[in-house]
Amino acid sequence: MNGDMGEFVRSIPKAELHLHIEGTLEPELKFALAARNGIDLPYASVDEMRAAYDFDDLTSFLKQYYEGMSVLLREADFYDLAMVYFERVAGQGLVYVEMFFDPQAHTSRGVPLEAVMGGLRRAQQDAAARFGIRSGLIMCFLRDLDVQSAFETLEQADRWRDQIMGVGLDSDERGNPPDKFREVFAAARARGYHLTMHCDVDQDESVAHIRQCLDIGVERIDHGVNALEDAALVEEIKQRGLGLTTCPISNAHVAGGTKAAEIRALLERGVLVTVNSDDPAYFPGYVADNLLVLAREADLGPEDIVCIVRNAFIVSWLEEAERQAYLQRIDDWLATA
Repeated sequence: MNGDMGEFVRSIPKAELHLHIEGTLEPELKFALAARNGIDLPYASVDEMRAAYDFDDLTSFLKQYYEGMSVLLREADFYDLAMVYFERVAGQGLVYVEMFFDPQAHTSRGVPLEAVMGGLRRAQQDAAARFGIRSGLIMCFLRDLDVQSAFETLEQADRWRDQIMGVGLDSDERGNPPDKFREVFAAARARGYHLTMHCDVDQDESVAHIRQCLDIGVERIDHGVNALEDAALVEEIKQRGLGLTTCPISNAHVAGGTKAAEIRALLERGVLVTVNSDDPAYFPGYVADNLLVLAREADLGPEDIVCIVRNAFIVSWLEEAERQAYLQRIDDWLATA
């Protein structure tokens, strides 16, 4: 990959649709928040903490992921968390993001949802003003908790209904299929939320889980690369115009490879594939880094990058006029690149 391609990827206006804001908690900020909140961490240094990020599957990652959240206690912590992310991606051409957050991971620790929403909302507003980055929030249910907890979270979030654009489903997929949350997602749809669900890479019953997502009526599938194992499923995803929010670098850490060949194959079949960073503090690499890795491993050219970048806006939950404005922005940028 030459330097010109690197500059092309970093500069083209981009959207990100699969980003866990808690997964942007870099070790440096984690230490700073721990000191501010009087929390002792089980690591002596940033380097020691990074060395502990040795994941080989989803379960080993989640253990570190939830441990890291212990430093997030106050509204200011959530503000700082999001602003550090916005500051970083402002230099990677990001102009729009729909980001996940995990309310249950905080309320279960006694952190009020008011603190979470207050900090994230202030950061969203400041990021729009300072960096020109617009953003939306997607509230995820933790699939390894019970359905009642998800329902309670859905009801608790009612007061912020106009500030949360959709709901998702994440955490440990083993033994927790999409069907477990069918009624919760029906209730969320009735409230007017957009719907998406994780179907993590190479999990047990991956193809069956993707089919359940389609039956539930999601608008996007997060990851979803295993759809390639079933040609009819790929065709249905294509015909419905569903987006797949793939994450090459995180794949490499928990699934034995970036799945670059599979992502390219889906793209060639006309699926609306997007590329995202997932949890970039733990799987080192933000959105442009993921695009560059995919471009290198799948031998993609600039036209492929443009297609992937456009896909993200096409399957975003923007209003149509806003979507078209961002697509025009890409065209305008290409005319001068």
